[in-house]
Amino acid sequence: MTTSQRPADTSTGAPAGTSAGAPPAAAATRRALPRALVVLVGAASVVVVVAGIQAVAWLIGPAFMALIIVIAVAPVQGWLRGKGWPGWATTLVVVLLVYGLLLLLAFGLILSVAQLATELPQYASKADGLVSGVTNELARFGVGPDQLAAAKGSLNLGKLAGILGALLSSVAGLASNLVFLLALLLFLALESGGAGDRLAAVGRDRPQVTDAITGFARGTRQYLLVTTVFGLIVAVLDWAALLIMGIPLAVTWGLLSFITNYIPNIGFIIGVIPPALLALLTGGWSLAIAVVVVYCVLNFVVQSIIQPRFIGDAVGLSVTVTFVALVFWAWLLGPLGAILAIPLTLLCKALLVDVDPSARWAGVWLRDTPMEPEEAAAAKAARKAARKGHRRADRNGDTVTSTDG
Repeated sequence: MTTSQRPADTSTGAPAGTSAGAPPAAAATRRALPRALVVLVGAASVVVVVAGIQAVAWLIGPAFMALIIVIAVAPVQGWLRGKGWPGWATTLVVVLLVYGLLLLLAFGLILSVAQLATELPQYASKADGLVSGVTNELARFGVGPDQLAAAKGSLNLGKLAGILGALLSSVAGLASNLVFLLALLLFLALESGGAGDRLAAVGRDRPQVTDAITGFARGTRQYLLVTTVFGLIVAVLDWAALLIMGIPLAVTWGLLSFITNYIPNIGFIIGVIPPALLALLTGGWSLAIAVVVVYCVLNFVVQSIIQPRFIGDAVGLSVTVTFVALVFWAWLLGPLGAILAIPLTLLCKALLVDVDPSARWAGVWLRDTPMEPEEAAAAKAARKAARKGHRRADRNGDTVTSTDG
């Protein structure tokens, strides 16, 4: 009786089924671990990492925001160096630009909160009358008195004004975080000039890592540029519409529209609620409905029709992945996580999927198209060229027809 033997790999001499160059003990260990155990250990590791991130969210959120700001203004430094500016001058310009943008945004937020806290108490009586009318209508439909009292207490505008006042008074408590953010921005801006050399050094041994990080930075800059431009457009349009309709604090709501434009999917809903409520207090239901309709028209046209055409190539994430990422990062890092949801997701995709060729299959489920970004860009260019060719052929056909005629 003969004993069957497994054929040997002629190239390496290793038994079939083992990877070339891998120690036999490691191959045996990989075969010994059940796939279910590997999945459970991986899931437990993810839970531990997520819990750790949530515990230090106060550090990760501002640090990543500083990184994104430096990435956004990095092309300015490269452009100045191309013009022959010395290194210290380009770094100084980047630092001043970063600090100026951050301080301008912080000043606008503080001023808006102060104006809102001053304005709201003037509408307290109107809010009480509106709440009383709503509770009376609810009583007609059989709602109990205890439930009505609880609802009336929770809809007190004075409580909202008190919350805003407490928020404004606690701005001084954020000084330590602001100092940390400014210091981190300074260090990142000083070291951003050598980022290209560091990536080149990494690329000699790990070119896929360099490609992934470069793609993340390029996609993030394009996303921020498009989102900022369209956010300014939406903010100006909303401010003009609210000013025409006579809604108080139109500048504040315009600034809110600009900020919420960075929140995917639900940013428009967050931005329309405060001006609609204020319109309800000042002009009644008809004015509130008018504000909602105007916001829907302006924001739907700009954010849902025009903006995705420009931002799709930069993000490359499906709508479902974007929404899930928004919910996840908002839960993990708070409001700052909602604003930075897209860049955070792009960074995770770059570090976990793009750097590992064996994990490229996961990118198919994350992208808005099954094709690779290069293939999608080539297909898009081919469609544009085909359309231009058809238009050129149509024009030539019209010319020939007119000449024959």
